[in-house]
Amino acid sequence: MTETKRKVEVFSAGCPACEETIALVKSIACESCDVTVLDMRQHDVAARAKLLGIHRVPAVVINGKLAECCSVREPQVTILQAEGLGVRL
Repeated sequence: MTETKRKVEVFSAGCPACEETIALVKSIACESCDVTVLDMRQHDVAARAKLLGIHRVPAVVINGKLAECCSVREPQVTILQAEGLGVRL
């Protein structure tokens, strides 16, 4: 039986707040999380971010859905965990 992984994407512009969020996500991610950091300075990444409704960075997307905390404020551990980050499948 193949275990699927939760796809976690961190949209970053390389700023200190983004680096902090990357470290946060990586610190609470588990073996069921596949974490990818995406650079918003790349055109294709910025276009994907727009489709996902991302208007600010850093932003965290879990399984194709913008984490609730990232639409209005900075990423928060409790909200990211409630959305599955760090929770084994």
